[in-house]
Amino acid sequence: MSLLVVGLSHRSAPVSVLERATLSPDAQGKLLQDAVAAEPAAEAAVLATCNRIELYADVDKFHAGVAELSTLLAQHSGVGLDELTPHLYVHYEDRAVHHLFSVACGLDSMVVGEGQILGQIKDALATSQDLHTAGRLLNDLFQQSLRVGKRAHSETGIDRAGQSLVTFGLQQLAAGDAVDAWAKGKRALVIGAGSMSALAAATLARTGVAEVVIANRTLERAERLAAILGEPGSTGVTARAVPMDATAEELTRADIAVSCTGASGLVLSARDVTVAAEARAAAGGRGPLALLDLAMPRDIDAAVHRAEGVRLVDIESLADASADAPMAADVDQVRGIVSDEVAAFGAAQRAAHITPTVVALRTMAADLVAGEVARLNGRLPELDAKQRAEITQTVKRVVDKLLHAPTVRIKQLAAEPGGAGYADALRTLFDLDPEAVASVSRADLNDADAQRVTGVPNVTNGKNRGRA
Repeated sequence: MSLLVVGLSHRSAPVSVLERATLSPDAQGKLLQDAVAAEPAAEAAVLATCNRIELYADVDKFHAGVAELSTLLAQHSGVGLDELTPHLYVHYEDRAVHHLFSVACGLDSMVVGEGQILGQIKDALATSQDLHTAGRLLNDLFQQSLRVGKRAHSETGIDRAGQSLVTFGLQQLAAGDAVDAWAKGKRALVIGAGSMSALAAATLARTGVAEVVIANRTLERAERLAAILGEPGSTGVTARAVPMDATAEELTRADIAVSCTGASGLVLSARDVTVAAEARAAAGGRGPLALLDLAMPRDIDAAVHRAEGVRLVDIESLADASADAPMAADVDQVRGIVSDEVAAFGAAQRAAHITPTVVALRTMAADLVAGEVARLNGRLPELDAKQRAEITQTVKRVVDKLLHAPTVRIKQLAAEPGGAGYADALRTLFDLDPEAVASVSRADLNDADAQRVTGVPNVTNGKNRGRA
């Protein structure tokens, strides 16, 4: 089995394709279930954000895996395979590991160094665990990617290379002014109450806006977010919640609006925005109505770019702006961290691959010792208990010493590139029963599954789980 990732992002596809290829939470779940039901894939995970969709899988055949994963992405994203294929990228084995680690560090983000991707990777892992589609490989991979991302942010200044999309978007709206000075005293409207919207609301509150209004289809979620923002120990900003159908009315009173919903269609039409801008102008509103659209597909009609009295920044304009953003010197250091971590991850995976074979060998040796000692006891019944114990320990020591050097060395060799073949060689040399090796792996998985109760992430394989 080998790691394969097939995906598309802002680096490979235009926004017009990305916004049509988004996956709802339900679609992500169906995609995962279909992926592990497909013949080439044993486990799967989906990383879907506003500017990327990636399907990770443990496959036994590269070409068949690429074809199957590409087809599944097309089916569940709603974009035809012929249109999608030119924008897809494929990474395999170590290159796939390198890609995810780079993503986790923010090197592949639209805004280099942003840290929100770590939460999205964590959510992707949790989803695949809940659906039992993540096995040992993807659990190890995603857990390690989170550690690598945290290491990059703690050991380097990658945070200085960029900010979250919210902060970057507000900087674009401020058009060269300091965001705090530009936003101070303004009224802000946040449309949506998900993780990105919550980040936007908190960011706006910290800039010193006079009020934050949260509009959401589920009013209760908006009320919870508004309550958190208004707590004295939090931002302490004046915050209130309104139903989604009050959005157009609230927009006429707002100076800044940030939208990030999961809606499949537009939330604000060009007419909604034009009416709001005219109402603001008639009431003596200061400056243009500033709109930040972080949704994919877009929440705000792109025609608003041509409206008077309005400034719109969306994912497409953010991509254009970030292309010219200066790269921090720390990026090279982070790339070094990623390279080191990829090598270490590969070595650990290769070493782990041979462990069941080594355990099966030692188990076979222990059985041989037990059999020979039992035969000796039958032939020499006059031996007392002390003598029998001494003979047993002597035979065990001889076997252990004979096996110690080769098993230690073969673990070291297996950790090197191309070391996977050493497990096959060991099984052939000692004529090990393949089922004995497989039973060690199954026992390993069952132990790991039991550990999940104590808080350790699930490492059971989605397909094997049903067969056990």
